Amino acid sequence: MTLGDLAAKKAAGEPIVMVTAYDFPGAQIVEAAGVDVVLVGDSAAMTVLGYDSTVPVTVDEMIMLTAAVRRGLTAPLLIADLPFGSYEASDELAVATAQRFVKETGADLVKIERGGTSVDRARAIVAAGIPVVGHVGLTPQTASSLGGYKAQGRTADAALRLIDEAAALQEAGCSLIVVEAVPSEVTAALMPHMHVPVIGIGAGSDADGQVLVFHDLLGLYAGVRRASSSATRTCGAR
Repeated sequence: MTLGDLAAKKAAGEPIVMVTAYDFPGAQIVEAAGVDVVLVGDSAAMTVLGYDSTVPVTVDEMIMLTAAVRRGLTAPLLIADLPFGSYEASDELAVATAQRFVKETGADLVKIERGGTSVDRARAIVAAGIPVVGHVGLTPQTASSLGGYKAQGRTADAALRLIDEAAALQEAGCSLIVVEAVPSEVTAALMPHMHVPVIGIGAGSDADGQVLVFHDLLGLYAGVRRASSSATRTCGAR
């Protein structure tokens, strides 16, 4: 799978399938299922490392997990989440972190959250030759500032800001945009502005594809369920 293949799927109206994975056997399972894209999300903090949120997970932990997933994959594109605190402070930090993931894990793309200054970080990483995935709507790394794990873009002003953020990330050179936990009407309004593939999670059916968390998909996550998973399920991801 290549970025060109994903663009062709978007153009043809063929759904893009993205699933998270966090280790070698998980990667082998999603590879066998024939998914298009695998995301090593910072959701690993909660699903496999036992943290209460995505915030504490470190770059070294994410690199270890992403490298393990890379060893289990052949065909799908591999996206690595840049964890909280590893890219926000400056363009230089963002580029250095992205380069580590590419060099040490073999990731094809890196993902960052939000608009605002993240648009500048995305532009810098792309200029360094590394493809970037943007992420708008519910952004778990900053969920506390958004009022918790709940749907975003529920007012006209909030919806317009979300669309502007997605468009700015696209303009900065992002190859994909993830939209999480927003009303389906907002996703529908966003799509005419997007020429890159849009991947939804709890964002309705108008996106070009969907991403699901591996453990949620297979019912492997026991006990108290991940807060962001519950939020997206409430907003219609499942």
